[in-house]
Amino acid sequence: MKPTEDHDARVRLDKWLWAARFYKHRTQATEAVDGGKIQLNGIRVKPARDVKIGDRIDIQIGDSHFCVEVKGIADKRGSATIAQSLYEETADSVAAREAQREQRKLAATPGSDIHGRPTKRDRRQIGRMMGGD
Repeated sequence: MKPTEDHDARVRLDKWLWAARFYKHRTQATEAVDGGKIQLNGIRVKPARDVKIGDRIDIQIGDSHFCVEVKGIADKRGSATIAQSLYEETADSVAAREAQREQRKLAATPGSDIHGRPTKRDRRQIGRMMGGD
């Protein structure tokens, strides 16, 4: 499926998100829009809202936040290269995701903090220090 670059072309928001490969299933895209994870031009909308070329879509997937501008319209899911031609991520969005990625690298891995539950070895050492056998 070749993306349309006709400025009058429109497609449902949930279909576009699925065709652009932000979500694996159209149902997931619909649930994300209903759940407020997607904003079209800064406004929370319904899944049936039409998307047209030039619109800005804010997408929240887990900890990642994408801000993309619609460059093409497709209502069918195609290859990844076609999907990437449907949108262009803003420079601010790319920079924010890079900063978040660097911050995650510097963060401690879960379960490695000092104040967590003591291991069996730690409990034995604590017992020895307290004078128990």
